[in-house]
Amino acid sequence: MASSATSESVDDYLKAILELGGAEEARVATQDLAERLGVRTPSVTGMLQRLSSERPALVLYERHRGVRLTASGKRRAWELVRHHRLLELFLHDVLKYSWDEVHEEAERLEHFISERFEDRVAAVLGDPEVDPHGHLIPQKHAPGVFRDEVPLFDWPVHTPALISSVSDRDASALRDLERLGLKPGVTVSVEQKTSGAALVHAGACPDLIRLARDLAHCILVAPIPSPKA
Repeated sequence: MASSATSESVDDYLKAILELGGAEEARVATQDLAERLGVRTPSVTGMLQRLSSERPALVLYERHRGVRLTASGKRRAWELVRHHRLLELFLHDVLKYSWDEVHEEAERLEHFISERFEDRVAAVLGDPEVDPHGHLIPQKHAPGVFRDEVPLFDWPVHTPALISSVSDRDASALRDLERLGLKPGVTVSVEQKTSGAALVHAGACPDLIRLARDLAHCILVAPIPSPKA
């Protein structure tokens, strides 16, 4: 049980570094990693030192300069992302979990599924491209892609956009977004913004929706694609 728990912890670190580093693969500060994982900074430092001394090393870590993944660390991190997003979709579409329930279940399962199980799930789902929250599912044995998207709160006022994905980390926020009809594929426009909230139009609804800043940051948007000729 101890080695299993240790392996899960390593996986959690690798995935968090991948997500925090983003498309630029920026160095991730120890404090940011501690906040994401909910652990003390000295514990993070100890784990990063350990992961950087593995052979092959999973991370490149320099004290006071942060951490980023090696090629080996990235492979494992993207594999976990694929597991997680496939599992979320399987739980949602096949087992009929609601979209606010699937994240925690997938977090528990993503470390343990075999390649055979992964292949079966992908086949049953028809080799899907996105999970229930609009996140891209990486292809098998391939690095994933970070979408060019920004939080709705940071989008220019009076400029229509498309909801491309929503954060899956807060179940309460997901329930609010579903109640408001703010899901991937819906067009939105920020009509007014203050330091703490935004008023938005969504879809065909004529009424303005008031979103607190934190909830608006859970919604990621992108430009509306041009119509195909």
